[in-house]
Amino acid sequence: MEYSPDIPASTPPPQDALLNQLKAIAGNMATWMKFLGIMYILQGAFAAISILGILIAWLPLWLGILLFQAGNRASNAVLGNNPRELIAMLDKLRLYFIINGIIFIIMLAFMVVSMVFLGSGFFSLFQTIQDIHF
Repeated sequence: MEYSPDIPASTPPPQDALLNQLKAIAGNMATWMKFLGIMYILQGAFAAISILGILIAWLPLWLGILLFQAGNRASNAVLGNNPRELIAMLDKLRLYFIINGIIFIIMLAFMVVSMVFLGSGFFSLFQTIQDIHF
């Protein structure tokens, strides 16, 4: 059964139909989660090759493992007809999004601090050049 956003909110579908929709969505997501998980793992492996990259290589590796595990849980939910696998899949995705959110906040803060330092550095450089010429 495919996902259908046309079902009115006032008439909830039966439990089995809802579970079947969730399994269908999870089954469609499984391949992409596994693919992206492998890509993250490869990114982490390539980052680990460099000396500086080894410091942050664990992040993409961890994210890749989480996505790959979520993909496996989604496949198991569809193939094994086990709704608990859907819960485990969602828990892996929850942790994946929390980690990505924290990384995003850290990177945003780093960008703001970098812009402040670069801005003050450029201002200082232009002030020095102006002092030399006059």
